Amino acid sequence: MSIRLPSADGGYRLHTPKTDPFAQLRSDPAHSRRFYSAAHVVADPRTPPGAAGPGVDWDATLAFRHRLWSQGLGVAEAMDTAQRGMGLDWPAAAELIRRAAAEARAVGGRIVCGAGTDQLSPDGAHPLTAITAAYEEQLAHVEACGAGSVLMASRALAASARGPEDYLEVYGRLLRQSARPVVLHWLGPMFDPALAGYWGHDDLDAATEVFLKVIADCPEKVDGIKVSLLDAEREVDIRRRLPAGVRCYTGDDYHYPQLIAGDGELASDALLGIFDPIAPIAARAALALDRGDAAGFRELLDPTVPLSRHLFAPPTRFYKTGVVLLAWLAGYQEEFRMVGGLETARPLAHLATAYELADGLGLFPDPERAEDRMRGLLAVHGVAS
Repeated sequence: MSIRLPSADGGYRLHTPKTDPFAQLRSDPAHSRRFYSAAHVVADPRTPPGAAGPGVDWDATLAFRHRLWSQGLGVAEAMDTAQRGMGLDWPAAAELIRRAAAEARAVGGRIVCGAGTDQLSPDGAHPLTAITAAYEEQLAHVEACGAGSVLMASRALAASARGPEDYLEVYGRLLRQSARPVVLHWLGPMFDPALAGYWGHDDLDAATEVFLKVIADCPEKVDGIKVSLLDAEREVDIRRRLPAGVRCYTGDDYHYPQLIAGDGELASDALLGIFDPIAPIAARAALALDRGDAAGFRELLDPTVPLSRHLFAPPTRFYKTGVVLLAWLAGYQEEFRMVGGLETARPLAHLATAYELADGLGLFPDPERAEDRMRGLLAVHGVAS
C-alpha cells in the first residue's frame, strides 16, 4: 500500500514502503578505522512548560547509545548533534556526559565528549581568561568522567578574539594542561553562523594555517582533528599536513565515503552526525574495510549520501530535526519531540523526503510502524496520506 507524501513544490507523490529492513548486527569495533557517531538526545515529553532546563528522557537517550555500542560504533557525546547550544545547556550536557561515560565504562564502549564554553552568555564579548576558564571547567569534567575530550569550537571565542594570536593562546594553554590527547573540532559556519571567522580569519586558507599551527605547537596532546567544513578537498589537504600520529576524523556529511575510504595513502577516521540514523549500514561498512573490501565499503555507504545531503541541506544547523524524526520513525523513541521545540525547524515536505530516503535504505526495523507514524505526522498537518 502506498503513502502519499507532500513535495517541496506543493504537490504530492506516492511512495511504496519497503518490507525488508536492513539487517542489523552486533559487532566489536572496527580496527581499520575509528567510527564515532555523534548521537542525539531524546526529549522528555513530560517536561512542563517553563521548566528551568531542557527535559531529557535519560532512559531512551542512553538506550540509543547502547544500540550504537552494540554495533561496534563509538559515541561522540554532547556534541552538535545533541543540540549543544541549540536547546541543551551546559548543566544538562554535563549530566549527559556523566551518565553516558558511566554507561560506556560498564560495557567497554568507546566514547569521546564535547568540551566547550557554553556556560558563558552568548551575548557580547568575554575576556580570554573567562573563555579559558570555561573550557577548563568542561575539560576537567569530561576527564573526571573518564572520557576522551573533543575541544569544541567556541562561540564566545569567535566573538571575542582579536585575531589568530588569541586562538593560539587559548588552545595552547588547554592542550598543555590536558590530561590526555584531545580531538580538536573545526565546525564551519554552515553548522553554526556564530562561528564565522574562526581561527581569526574569514579566509579559509589563512584559517587553516592557524589551525595547523595549534596542532604543530603541541602535537603530542592532539589525538586527532574533526573537520566539519563540507569541503572534501580542504580536508584532504589538512589530512596530508598533519603530524605523524594525529588522526583526521571526517565531519563531512557530504563526502564521507570517499574520505573514509582514502586515497590509497591516507584515509580519514570518522566522527559524524549522519552515523546516528545510518548506524547499521555504517557498522557493516566498517567491517568491509576491516576485510580490505574497499569496493564493498563503498557499495554500502555510497547509497546513504543522498539521505545525508538531504538531512544536512541548508540551513545545515537544523539537521538534528531530521535525525530525531528518523529515530522516532525507527521506534527508538516514543515521541517526535526535541529539547527546545526544534522538531518544528524543518518543513513537512523536508521530513517526508527524509522518511522516503531512509525507508529506501531499509533503516526502519519495523517498516509498518514507521509508515503508521509517518501517516500520523502527516495527518496532524492536515495531509491525507
